Amino acid sequence: MRQITVLGSCGAFPEPGRACSGFLVDWDGYRLVLDLGYATLPRLLARCPDGAVDAVVITHEHPDHCIDLHGLFRIRFYSGQCEPKVPLYCPPGVLARLGGLEPDVDLRAVFEVHPLPGAYRVGPFALTGVPLPHYVPNAGVRLQADGMTLAYTGDTGPDPLLAELGRDADLFIVEATDRDGEASRAVRNLMTSAEAGRWAQLAGARRLLLTHFWPGNDRAASVAAARVEFGGDVLAAEEDLVIPLTID
Repeated sequence: MRQITVLGSCGAFPEPGRACSGFLVDWDGYRLVLDLGYATLPRLLARCPDGAVDAVVITHEHPDHCIDLHGLFRIRFYSGQCEPKVPLYCPPGVLARLGGLEPDVDLRAVFEVHPLPGAYRVGPFALTGVPLPHYVPNAGVRLQADGMTLAYTGDTGPDPLLAELGRDADLFIVEATDRDGEASRAVRNLMTSAEAGRWAQLAGARRLLLTHFWPGNDRAASVAAARVEFGGDVLAAEEDLVIPLTID
């Protein structure tokens, strides 16, 4: 089984029945998590009982991308599942931010921490972290295995590195916040769905998955805007959506 499951698709805070940023990648039984924002943990546990995952990648320290990592820590710590430690790839600010929630227990008791950006071998994947502009350090993530490429931006403003991150990706997951006035801001730390489509086109990606929707936004309108700029398939991230990770 080679697939990715959407655990959450909202930016900032979750809409009713939804969750914030999170994805579960399953590659022949190897389970890797990309981000764990608000309300993603119950969906993860429905697929990985007792938090049985092989690796976790967190793009940055904002809670809509990392807060439920703390819940995963508590599950494994208080059930005695501290060994073997779970590899965790993240910018340094993630541990600093979550450490304030429970300063008497170190998250390193459960996680083997590796800094992003960087390049690593993670199970079947070659993982590359790429620095992208945001309010805090953010690492876009590129995963490659057996001829398949999956790329994920985390949160980002427009940046030439997006074309390299998503170069020829079979699936490019791009944030499409569509926050009011975003495109006219002097400093860009988030993107619109049209920009997501434009960068996916420049990257030569095969499929585009829009995510990180601002709560209340019209997702169909976001998909339509991205399709104007991108000639491949455009999908909207929806909780529990499962996408096969295939190559042509």
